[in-house]
Amino acid sequence: MDRSSHPRSRRLAPVVAVAAAAALTLAGCSSSSGGKKSEEGAAGASAGKATTPRMTVALVTHQAPGDTFWDTVRKGAEAAAAKDNIKLVYSADPNAGNQANLVQNAIDQKVDGIAVTLAKPDALKGVIGKAEKSGIPVVGLNSGLSDWKKLNMLEFFGQDESVAGEAFGKKLNEVGAKKVLCVMQEQGNVGLTQRCDGVAKTFDGKVDPQNVNGTDMPSVKSTITAKLKQDPSIDYVVTLGAPFALTAVQSVSDAGSKAKVATFDLNKDLIKAVKAGDIQFAVDQQPYLQGYLAVDGLWLYKNNGNYSGGGEQPVLTGPAFVDKSNVDKIGEFAAKGTR
Repeated sequence: MDRSSHPRSRRLAPVVAVAAAAALTLAGCSSSSGGKKSEEGAAGASAGKATTPRMTVALVTHQAPGDTFWDTVRKGAEAAAAKDNIKLVYSADPNAGNQANLVQNAIDQKVDGIAVTLAKPDALKGVIGKAEKSGIPVVGLNSGLSDWKKLNMLEFFGQDESVAGEAFGKKLNEVGAKKVLCVMQEQGNVGLTQRCDGVAKTFDGKVDPQNVNGTDMPSVKSTITAKLKQDPSIDYVVTLGAPFALTAVQSVSDAGSKAKVATFDLNKDLIKAVKAGDIQFAVDQQPYLQGYLAVDGLWLYKNNGNYSGGGEQPVLTGPAFVDKSNVDKIGEFAAKGTR
């Protein structure tokens, strides 16, 4: 794609992220109105199916095997694809080099749009440039808020991880935490680093970062357990994903620790743990919305020339705190796989 014609190069006036998200949702609904019934496979999608020409969109993430967070992202993407008459091609690899190869595969298949996560943006810079030169619009989601504009991407849908981390640190102050173990399940992941750094920035106590191998849950459990036994002054374990929070609860028990557990991100089992008091609170970045808006955003650009944020501002999907005060309501949606 000629960069002079790329939407990012026109530097349109910024659009407030919240307003942009609302506009995108409304546009997506109006594009498919006409009285048709929703496709049965699009769970949670109430709008009819678009009659625009069939598109193919590649969604490429850094999902690690067994990480159920991405099931929710994918479900949102599939709902938008069903509504918008899009063939969705999903692929994932936690290795940044392999993820770049998957993006290249999408380019070779001449897809109509690519949605990609940027956990390690430097490794994807070259291939994203190739997509743009090929005339394929690329949007970012979930990871890479600090880098999407540098890579000349069309839009970004996700959470500002630094802001989320800072909000988390303030919450820890409110509950009286003094020393926190921050468990990072993927070393080198920019977003995870930003979360822990954000916590440390606003938390009045001490933050002890701990890298673990997120693809080996028994190892995660044993590492956290050993750390808690070694340092009984740790009074909060902060995890950066729901499955690791549930494992941390087991580690606390095994270590005979009095530490409490709080986390980033949700899943169905975590909702139950919050209700039971095993998890104190969680920060929700709404992964379903990230997947949905990324795919719908590519449809809107292809058919209407729309792009949220004017190429200048991201569409923020979080952070939102979930605790006992609101878990029952949010749990209704988590049970359906949309939160």
